[in-house]
Amino acid sequence: MKLVILDRDGVINFDSAQFIKSPEEWKPIPGSLEAIARLKQNGYRVVVATNQSGVGRGLFDMDTLNRIHKKMHKASFEMGGRIDAIFYCPHSADSACDCRKPKPGMFKRISETLNMDLNGVPAIGDSLRDLQAGAALGCTPLLVLTGKGEKTQSEGNLPPGTLIFPDLAAAVDHLLARESKEKK
Repeated sequence: MKLVILDRDGVINFDSAQFIKSPEEWKPIPGSLEAIARLKQNGYRVVVATNQSGVGRGLFDMDTLNRIHKKMHKASFEMGGRIDAIFYCPHSADSACDCRKPKPGMFKRISETLNMDLNGVPAIGDSLRDLQAGAALGCTPLLVLTGKGEKTQSEGNLPPGTLIFPDLAAAVDHLLARESKEKK
């Protein structure tokens, strides 16, 4: 099974320092939904792994988070893509949970749920914690410069082997080109 793990805010949709608190605030980054469609058309399963501390902070409830994700699913589907699963951490930043990135709990859950080793699976994010959580389970870290990506790149300390791309579309171009080379 081919798998890609994506962060949500700053990778698929525009991020906000005030959190994405409603479906109306969820707006896709140009090219991101088309990139998800290309992954799907090339046989990839697309999984989203996202910290959603706005739930734990009381900024929005689970019903609202579900409506945001329903909008994301629908928008992806309308472009010919599909998001196979969404894993999220609803806990606030001061929580002692194991699922909040950079901790690897969410990625462990993905591995267990899909019954697969994540070694070498591309994990695409815009923040250091996205990359660290995936790298802890052997994922290949890909940083996009959308969202917090430019700041993350300038701060350095990226996991070894991190690849850097302008956006999700460019990261997907790289993955598909690499796969095409490997088939030849």
